[in-house]
Amino acid sequence: MPSRPSGNKERYNGGAIALHWLIAVLIVCGFYIGWIMTDIPGFTPTKLKYFSWHKWIGVTVFVLAVLRVLWRASHRAPPLEHATPAWQKVAAHLVHGLLYLLMLAIPLSGYFYSSAAGIQVVYLGIVPLPTIIGPDQALKATLRTLHVLLNYALLTLVVMHVLAALKHQFVDRDGMLARMMPFLK
Repeated sequence: MPSRPSGNKERYNGGAIALHWLIAVLIVCGFYIGWIMTDIPGFTPTKLKYFSWHKWIGVTVFVLAVLRVLWRASHRAPPLEHATPAWQKVAAHLVHGLLYLLMLAIPLSGYFYSSAAGIQVVYLGIVPLPTIIGPDQALKATLRTLHVLLNYALLTLVVMHVLAALKHQFVDRDGMLARMMPFLK
């Protein structure tokens, strides 16, 4: 089946594409490490190492997400194809907005969770981040739950985002995926 011509040939610029994929890879790695580190019994050196890596990824994602929000505020996104139904445009904007929100909220919830646990975050083992919340067991439990729930919300939105991109590529054949892929034209 031949592909339908796209009504929109505009692509995201290189900065947006680089930030998108770098953040995506870091989120997948952070989620994976978070998943396996919590299943390691006891308090072992391996578990501590994974917790450190998880936190470093979280801090990096937060910084890159701030840069991405600033980039997005100063650079127009390519418009959606005119033939895209209005409900899909609304859904796309809603999902993207929630993804940005979660890219900021999840690292913050993890940071506050560490602080409430009485554990200072030391980025890359070099830069100690300030402790904003003192140790608080009740708050620690709440923040842990919040951090986990926000991560599952992110996972759900990422799956929806990927499925929508695949639908555009293989069902609609409208060239939408090529706007964010560095190797597709």
